[in-house]
Amino acid sequence: MIDELNAPLRGGTHTPRRSAPGLRGAPMALAAGAVVAAGVVALSFAPLDPNGGEPYARAKIESAPISETPPAPPQRQAAAEPEAGRDDDGGGVEVVAGVKITRHGEDGSARIIRIEPSSGVRLAPAPDRRVTEKGRYGLLPRIGAEGARPMDVYARPFVANPALKPGSPRLAIVVGGLGLDARASRDAIEELPQDTTLAFAPYGADLERLVAQARARGHEALLQAPMEPFDYPRNNPGPHTLLVGAADGGGADDLHWLMSRFTGYAGVMNHLGARFTADETAMSGALSEFARRGLFYLEDGLSPQSQAANVARKLAAPFARVDVVIDASGAPQAMDAALTRLEGLAREKGVAIGFANATPEAISRIARFARDLERRGVALAPVSAAVTHGATPAASHAP
Repeated sequence: MIDELNAPLRGGTHTPRRSAPGLRGAPMALAAGAVVAAGVVALSFAPLDPNGGEPYARAKIESAPISETPPAPPQRQAAAEPEAGRDDDGGGVEVVAGVKITRHGEDGSARIIRIEPSSGVRLAPAPDRRVTEKGRYGLLPRIGAEGARPMDVYARPFVANPALKPGSPRLAIVVGGLGLDARASRDAIEELPQDTTLAFAPYGADLERLVAQARARGHEALLQAPMEPFDYPRNNPGPHTLLVGAADGGGADDLHWLMSRFTGYAGVMNHLGARFTADETAMSGALSEFARRGLFYLEDGLSPQSQAANVARKLAAPFARVDVVIDASGAPQAMDAALTRLEGLAREKGVAIGFANATPEAISRIARFARDLERRGVALAPVSAAVTHGATPAASHAP
């Protein structure tokens, strides 16, 4: 049987001819000569082939990639330092002793190593049993028996830089839409300053883990609640959207579903909702529920017809309103101008709040803007530090 190893080489142009009839009975000497010749050839190449002519193959040997999935850290450790995670392109992030290693791709080939500055601020672990109760759809926030409120327990403490003058203006920035896109969420959590507040949509996968990572990094968290726009249902924010005309006024069942998506948030802000926020009855139902459960409400400032501020004053509910929408125009120059306007308002009013969605351009612009903010005499603060606090409602106890 002739196979690829035993077939004659075909690099030459000579074509073997059939043996002449007179050579059919050739002496055995010819065969012996061929064997001797083959032996000479084998000996002449033996020093070049350490395998002695045996077939072999070459394979590139590389170290196995390091696992990106760490063991689940204890709760207190997670509150002190971010856990490793994976992004949607197979990379991941590890933080060890303040050193951050970012890998991209399945082979982890591209790496960015950075020393993370420590602010010394640590957020309380979540969920906290004092401010949590079981609901129909999961854990719900509540005011504890001793008056502890989620907006206080889960807020990021505001610690002004001692280098700033007393009474320096405060500027808060909220970045929303997190939880829907893994890469955008990772970039916002890792690249934005720790004092930046992050708002999470209720529809993302693995929200508890993402919010835990954000809070471990030092970010205060909010829940974005979808509310009815004027062109609903053509423009539908998503399941369990809060609708005008709900039988319970503010759609308490939908609210409870939304508020059960994850824990650890200090307040709620709207997503869309021009029609809902313009309806005083609907807003009264929603803000009453937020206040009863110890949460503040942040309005995105996009609807001039909103009744939220008036309702919050009547209810003495914790409330804040966005002053500048940073990404109202997607143009980079417009974002820069909006950030400059936000800083001017902070100097003028003493405190100002900006909002943007978690797009790569917005994250990049905000990170660059905030880098030297304190050098310009302005403190970057979590949004909870800009909230007007209302009266504390009666405590809500678990059944």
